Amino acid sequence: MTNIDSFLNGRDGVTALSDHNARITCMRLFPLSETSLFRSETQRKENVLVTSSCDHSIRLWWKGSCQRCFRGQNGPVLTLSDKLLGDGSAKVLASGGEDGTVRLWSLSSSGKRGQHALKATLYGHEKPVKLMSVAGHRTSLLATISKDSKVRVWDTTTSSAVRSSCCVGMTSVPGAPVDVKCCESLLYVAAGSSVVAIDLRTMQKVITVAIYQPKLCSFAIVPSKPLICTGGIDKAKLWDIRINQETLKPEPVAELDGHTGPVTLLHMDPYKIVTGGPEDSYINVWETDTGAQTNSFICCPSDAASSSSGMGCSAMAVNGTRIVTASYGEEHGLVCFRDFFNATCAVSKREDVLASKFWDPQSYSDGDAYS
Repeated sequence: MTNIDSFLNGRDGVTALSDHNARITCMRLFPLSETSLFRSETQRKENVLVTSSCDHSIRLWWKGSCQRCFRGQNGPVLTLSDKLLGDGSAKVLASGGEDGTVRLWSLSSSGKRGQHALKATLYGHEKPVKLMSVAGHRTSLLATISKDSKVRVWDTTTSSAVRSSCCVGMTSVPGAPVDVKCCESLLYVAAGSSVVAIDLRTMQKVITVAIYQPKLCSFAIVPSKPLICTGGIDKAKLWDIRINQETLKPEPVAELDGHTGPVTLLHMDPYKIVTGGPEDSYINVWETDTGAQTNSFICCPSDAASSSSGMGCSAMAVNGTRIVTASYGEEHGLVCFRDFFNATCAVSKREDVLASKFWDPQSYSDGDAYS
């Protein structure tokens, strides 16, 4: 973890969290107030970091150290829920494992080792659980998809005395899973070369939102707008859900062209879309409503890029006007932090052309603060 303010002021703001002894598979930020560590209103804006690992464990980090360790998965833990389950103070974290199980963990339990934190083990998937998302209309519902593209929906408030009794819906989609996201009562599943919307109340496919040949590489959606974005080879595409409800063959409203190789990194909020990929050293920024390109910048400093040929972007995080990119070359890796809060114009290919500012001063924030 890097504290940006400390780093910019010349202090060592780097903290190594090294308790895991195998590859980290997933990282999530959750409000501290939804855990047993919350003590006072002064901590209301603080977050905890939760990580899963191939070492069969889940760890909860706060103030630079591991506060909880949850064990119980019979194999690597592959994914964590995007939100916490439940409405009241007893929030629950869901995890998916290579063993095909979904496990529910109480974040209100105390104890350094996470004793008694395992609330339930849900059985039903036959292959490793790859992705999961919490329903928007009912926070007790959890949608999961396994490596064989089988989708299950679980009611996490139901007793699990019978191993599969929590499963309240099943379906499947063609192609390898890419991403899933719940918006109210709909589950959007990106798999293979298409994105489909499934009604969680009936488990019926409502609409095919996007078709991207030969395959999808990434997917993002903004709940407040009827738009989705998909990443493919050399470009991303913007789709309007309303338009595609009227046709069997969905068409994009804009093509976000200009990348090299697969667009695997994709962020979307009400104002902007940010795209990147492992074979392209540039990050591109686009307007969400129109798909018009507003900015492009290299993901690592120019001197490092020139010394490491073919350096692309391997990871990206966006929060409002702040963008963090990570890249690696043959000899070293780089993490670059940028804050565009005071940006006055987009980067233009022509020095004599001034473009409009691509973020307003009061910009959108994901609500996930990071160090």
